[in-house]
Amino acid sequence: MPVAQINILEGRTDEQKETLIHEVTDAIVRSLGAPVESVRVILNEMPKQHFGIGGQSAKKLGR
Repeated sequence: MPVAQINILEGRTDEQKETLIHEVTDAIVRSLGAPVESVRVILNEMPKQHFGIGGQSAKKLGR
């Protein structure tokens, strides 16, 4: 059972997250030959103030 775990900053729409799950699943099925029903995708959304870029939070940088 392939499992993909993806960390993203908060702020994506539900539609964007659904598309990401679908596209990642398709990529795993194509590249590994895994049955689609065996693929798991976990999205971890983190607040922008919990992600640092160059010593500053993404929130402070306006990302």
